[in-house]
Amino acid sequence: MMRQTLALFLDAYRELNARKLFWITLVLSVLVVGAYACIGINQTGVTILWFQMETSPFDSDMVPPRLFYSFIFSFLAVPFWLTWIATILALITTASLIPDFLSSGAVELSLSKPIRRSRLLLTKFLSGLLFAALQVVVFTIASFLVIGIRGGSWEFGIFLAVPIVILFFSYLYSISMLLALLTRSTMAALLLTLLIWFGLFSITVTDDMLLSMREARVMEVQIYERREQIQIEGERNELRRLEALGEEIPEGELANPLLLATREQLQDRRAALRRASRRTGLWTLLRTPMPKTTETIDYLGRSLISMEELEKIMNPAGDEEYDVEKTIDRRARGIMRVRMGFDDPAVAHRTEVIQRERGFGWTIGTSLGFELVVVGVCCLIFSRRDF
Repeated sequence: MMRQTLALFLDAYRELNARKLFWITLVLSVLVVGAYACIGINQTGVTILWFQMETSPFDSDMVPPRLFYSFIFSFLAVPFWLTWIATILALITTASLIPDFLSSGAVELSLSKPIRRSRLLLTKFLSGLLFAALQVVVFTIASFLVIGIRGGSWEFGIFLAVPIVILFFSYLYSISMLLALLTRSTMAALLLTLLIWFGLFSITVTDDMLLSMREARVMEVQIYERREQIQIEGERNELRRLEALGEEIPEGELANPLLLATREQLQDRRAALRRASRRTGLWTLLRTPMPKTTETIDYLGRSLISMEELEKIMNPAGDEEYDVEKTIDRRARGIMRVRMGFDDPAVAHRTEVIQRERGFGWTIGTSLGFELVVVGVCCLIFSRRDF
């Protein structure tokens, strides 16, 4: 049985190896790493080859070279190259594996042998993942050498990219395989997979916006609560002043119109927060069983770079607008009505913290559950269909 599986796997590998797009993608990956190696950082700023950039937001004193190269790998190279361009090329290459297998007569020859249909299909599925595995292994090894030589630190943690990117691709490839079985068309399977991928991306963007809007409402409530405390303390200080002067002290708090307005606005913000929390909770519940392509890739960057290290890169000058507590206190002491946006730096900081708290189980565990269901349906269809 093992020999049969290895023979099928080797045959599928030879089929992939014969495709020119496989080697084109591999060469492009090497070129991307070469461009990655051309970027550097020193005490003056960022460099490209031997050219010094005239304007740079940070230097090696603010951001160590190790952190600089790890950030580029985790938040630029992997998300934009491996999980977009290289993934599209991989889907184009592997989308035809199942339709070609079903239409070329090879399926009848394979089914005539004493091998279970489910094992035959799973072998085809694993051979498709081999494309992504070889690409990401080569890319990660080359990036590891770049960080070690240029950054002066051998970051073995970047090899986490290998299972992460393979998992990410497996979500999409399982969908592609199901569509290929249903349609027996390479073009239909490819286009529908890309459409579903775009839909998943849109759902993730919507989730991020809803989460940011909820956190903006949370900050608004905290700002008004802080403003209320400040105004109440001002009222008490005024009462103490009148008492010290021996003047008549009114019963209760002074009739401060600002305090009354703050309390009304606080009630409005609390109501807005409840509405935003319901929307966010419902959306999160709806997308829990879906594959989380973006979050799976983000898990890599959040595993390699801590929140403190990310703050050094995103806010090298130490601007107070990124500090949540200082932003709340500063706006609470203002006079104008408070309104936080999802693009506010402090809101973005809170959102990133919450997203990092989403564990492995929700991000990858539920996605793997979705993939297992899809692959199981594929095996069921392939096992019961007549060819």
